[in-house]
Amino acid sequence: ILDVPFSLLRSRSMSHATSRPNSLPLRGVIPPLVTPLAGRNQLDLPGLERLIEHVIDGGVNGLFLLGTSGELASLGPRVRRDLIARAARLIRGRIPFVVGVTDTCLDETLALASHAAVAGAAAVVLTVPYYVPPDQDELIAYVRTVAAGQHLPILLYNIPALTKAAFEVETVLRLAEIDKVVGIKDSSGELAYLEEIAGRLPRKDWSLLVGIERLFVPAMRAGLHGCVAGGANVAPRLFAELYAAILNKDQPRIQALESRVNHLGGIYRVGQGIPAVIRGMKTALAHLGICSHRMAEPFRAHGDAEREQVRQILEALDR
Repeated sequence: ILDVPFSLLRSRSMSHATSRPNSLPLRGVIPPLVTPLAGRNQLDLPGLERLIEHVIDGGVNGLFLLGTSGELASLGPRVRRDLIARAARLIRGRIPFVVGVTDTCLDETLALASHAAVAGAAAVVLTVPYYVPPDQDELIAYVRTVAAGQHLPILLYNIPALTKAAFEVETVLRLAEIDKVVGIKDSSGELAYLEEIAGRLPRKDWSLLVGIERLFVPAMRAGLHGCVAGGANVAPRLFAELYAAILNKDQPRIQALESRVNHLGGIYRVGQGIPAVIRGMKTALAHLGICSHRMAEPFRAHGDAEREQVRQILEALDR
């Protein structure tokens, strides 16, 4: 693993005093943490510790464990639980964390949610159950069952490209009638979806979070609350500074930082397909000396030529 001193990416100068342990509603920059792996269903424990320190030192406002970037669907039950417990101990209450718990089996979803609660999670995150997509009535019943069957608040996660069905706007508004449902992360790429929810939502205690980095600035300008940014695994300070610039309405600073965010997004396009997004993050973290670039099987890590492309993208950030 190379330890490349990219000054923009690695810094302990940012304060995260605005984050409060277990605080809801979530606001700001919430990295969907990658899961560092040392082998099949084996955590890279030193890498996990370095990664958590890296993002907290970078000034993020919370963490999302076991999301798409965390490869939830490719990990076994034991390693999922091990990750939650170990990450919670490493976080030490410094910032809130939420945990993805969706499984094709409802009992596993509820069991994982209970495990997250014991570990101190602020909320669980539910996608549409994948493989056989439910209709909207079934989806409402599913969320109600999870709300009744475990203790934590629920964030919805809309990512129809992977789940084959969406939380439709009317469904989200009906689910907002459940006190335990406290927000949504949207990775559809359609900002109008979140804007419509925001305009019609009667509650003010929700978190409306965008999962597409290129929409971070327009989402915040539209009155939404933050970004679940995969790139914040790699460059947490960059995203934290962009969030601060948006809050301060510092337009020249916003433009400069947004340009860097868009450049960093090139790591997602090294290779093809959805796994390339996760591969790009893990390869970048390996170049920074933070954790292994190993992917959960059956997915492969980048080859030498691809790793060189990622390295060049990272180096260009400091030019």
